[in-house]
Order: sequence, then C-alpha cells, then structure tokens
Amino acid sequence: MAAAEPFRHLVRTPRPWARALGLVTVVLFGAWLGLLVVGNVRTPVGPMDTTMTLRPSLTGGTKINIAPLGALELDSHTAPIRLDVDVDRLDPVRAQALVQHPERISGLQEEITHDIEHGTLDLAVRSCAAVVVGGTTLGLLVYRRPRRALAAGGLALALLAASGATAYATWNPKSVLEPKYSGLLSSAPQVVGNARSIVSDFDVYQEELARLVTNVTKLYDAASTLPAYQPDPGTIRVLHVSDIHLNPASWPIIASLVKQYRIDVIIDSGDTMDHGTAAENQFLDPIKDLGVPYVWVRGNHDSVTTQKYLRHFRNVRVLDEGRAVTVGGLRIAGTGDPQFTPDRSVVPGGDASERLAGIRLASAISDQEAAGTPVDIAVAHEPVAARETDGTVPLVLAGHVHHRENEILKLGTRLKVEGSTGGGGLRAVQNKHPEKVLASVLYLDRTTRRLQAWDEITLGGLGLTTAEVSRHLATENQPAATPSPTPSGTGRSPAP
Repeated sequence: MAAAEPFRHLVRTPRPWARALGLVTVVLFGAWLGLLVVGNVRTPVGPMDTTMTLRPSLTGGTKINIAPLGALELDSHTAPIRLDVDVDRLDPVRAQALVQHPERISGLQEEITHDIEHGTLDLAVRSCAAVVVGGTTLGLLVYRRPRRALAAGGLALALLAASGATAYATWNPKSVLEPKYSGLLSSAPQVVGNARSIVSDFDVYQEELARLVTNVTKLYDAASTLPAYQPDPGTIRVLHVSDIHLNPASWPIIASLVKQYRIDVIIDSGDTMDHGTAAENQFLDPIKDLGVPYVWVRGNHDSVTTQKYLRHFRNVRVLDEGRAVTVGGLRIAGTGDPQFTPDRSVVPGGDASERLAGIRLASAISDQEAAGTPVDIAVAHEPVAARETDGTVPLVLAGHVHHRENEILKLGTRLKVEGSTGGGGLRAVQNKHPEKVLASVLYLDRTTRRLQAWDEITLGGLGLTTAEVSRHLATENQPAATPSPTPSGTGRSPAP
C-alpha cells in the first residue's frame, strides 16, 4: 500500500502544461458547441432570406451557400473563424418588386450593404453570448467548479475577440471581385456577366428603343420607296413576338408596335420567361394592358406554372396540345414545348420529342379541317416541331433559335421563325455585341386569311441605337426576293 503512494500523488497533481491543454480543449470545444447551437442569425439581404453563422476555420474567409446551385468562397480575411452565409430562399414579394421595377436595382447595392452590416452586428453579439455560454457550461460540467467554469467562458470570449480583431485587420473588400465558384455556380461568371454594367446601362437601353420604334414607324409610313403592297384598313394585322426572356424593355416596345401598326392579334411563340418560377410571374402583368388578344404557347424556358398564371388573363389565349381558338378573324392552333429545360438540369428529350409534339399538332389541325373549322396559323416554339405541320396549314410560326428564318416547306406551308423580341434577355445587354430586338408584323387578307406581306422590325441592342423596318411580299407563295429597303432611323432618335 505504501508503495502506491507516489503514483497517487502523480495522478492527483497533473502538470501545469497538461492542465492548460485541458482548459484550452474545453474552451475550444465549448465555444464551438455554443456557436453550433445558438450562434446563427437569420437576416434578409436584399431579396434573399439568409442565415449567417461563424465557424472555426484554419484559413478563414467567407462561404456563401446557395442550395441547390452550389457555393462561392471569398478570401475575405485570414483568421481562425469563417463566416458562412446560407441563402435559405428568395423572398417572392421582394423579388417580384425588382422584376416589376428594374429601376430599383440601382439602389440594391446600398440596401444590401445596410442589410449585411445589420446582420453582422447581430451575429457578433449573438456569437459572443454563444461562446461564453458554451465555454462556461462545458467548463462547469468538466471541472464542477464555478470559478474554473467562468475562467473557461472568459477565455472563450477572449479568443473570439482576438479572432475578430485578426479578421478585421486582414479584411480584404476586393475579395468579392474574385470569388471561387463550385457546383452549378461554376458557370456563373459567364452566365451572369457584369451586373454593374447591366444596371447602369439598362435605363438607356429601354428608353432609347421605345422612342426609336415610334419614330421609325412614322418615318416608314411616310416613305415612298416601299414595295407595291399597301395594307388596307380591313387587313388583319398580327404581331409575332418570341423569346422575350424576362426583358422588361420588351413591353413598351410591343405596346408601341400595337399602337403604331393598329395590331389586331399578338402571337407569342414562347420563352417569355427565363426560369419559369412563380417569382417571375408578375413580369407578365403588362400583357393585360396591351389592349389586344394575346395568343401564347409555352417555350422550353416557360413552366406549367407560367402557363397557369397566364390563363387567368382575359386577353390571353394559351394554346397547348393542338388547342385551336378563333381570334381577330383567324383560326389559330398551337402546342407548348414538350421540354422544360431552362438551365439544362433536366436531360432534354431532343428532336424526337419535338417531332412527336409537332405530329400531334398536325393531327389536331387535320381534325379541325374535318370538322369544318380549318386552321389559318399554327404556332409552336421549336422549329423542329413546327415543320411537322407541313401541308396541314398555310402558315406556321416558331421561335427558339433567336434569329429569323423564312421558308416554304415541301408541301407548301410557310414556316416563319422569329428572333428574340427581348434581345436575348436582360442579361444579354452586357455582352460586347448585344442581340438585336426582333419582331414582325404580318398582314393577312381578311377574306382568304392568307399572308400577303410582312414587315420585319429590327431594333439595335444597347450601344447600337438603330432601328429599321423592311417589307417583304408573299408573292405566289414564295419568299420575297430581296426587298426594297425602307428608310431606317439611326442614332439618338430625334423627335419626328
């Protein structure tokens, strides 16, 4: 028994370095538990609801998680703590407000800065409380001595304060310009582009195009070098638009065309949206104020949610699965795109699914013919589907490819493909050479309901503030020869 006394003495009195190591372990583990349990803050940042959290880290920095798209990392600071920001959801009310009022984007940076400062302050206060509570509680459980537990809590607070001071001293605000992307966001630099140039240039883009379309149309009406065809007041005038892709500048342009050309019917061959989410729906509300019937088919960027929303508009006729309607004296049948692939996250069905949709549309048109209600115009989003209606209808309209095509198919049907009336979408304005805004006015004889001529309206994109209108004749059911050019407005659109 006496021989064991020296060993008991060693067990009861640990060496100072072992006690210090044990205390540090308790402090770190307790602080981590405190941050994990209560050290997060839910705060709005612009149109997003986020959760901010501090985490122990060897390298520091900031990580922004955007489920399910991926994450981006910023080399914002060097310290043993990392800031995690989880984007929980996009608030539909705040997002819709931005879609409806793009001018608010100019103040978004200041709003986001204020939100982040407010959230960071809340996070700092909550984190201090979390590490003190975590360190003290674990210290009390391990040592069962209040004084030792309070020492653990104080040390945890001191470590957090030192980490915060280090992060502040090494803060790098330029890190936001060089983020590291992961997941689907790895393509974000190419997809999103320079947001600052979009914001600063969009107002000019929208105002100039809206003015140009009005002024050039007046010049066009007064020109004397047009082809011989002159539409009489009884002519049915159809405005064909396509691939607006969530560009709000398209609506004033369309409204101007409706007024200037006295349009009877608008036909939209799809891809009005970008992702087809419910948050985008209010972008469509200006359609209600256009004052004419709006015939629409679903594109591969338009969802069933988008389609259901449009069905509630009095002036909208949604066509799908070969449905036919009589609008403005014309019988029109159409089908939505069978594929919904806004970001190619779903494996597309390819041309086979498009051909099948076109065959079903052609069958529905033939049924209409047998019932004594022949179809005058067919509409599909994809030209591949539209081609399957050859021989069943005089005219078929499509979009999707963002450029114009005009072709007489083998069995006599004319295929007209419209380019992008949204100039490829709002994000396209930041490109070095923006896409042009394209639309067409179709003139159909009210008696025969056959295409007589059409005007192609082309508006330059941002930095290309030009507009031109060219007339084409549907002589002998053949594509018009090289049309006589009409005067086109160029430059800054002076008052007419």
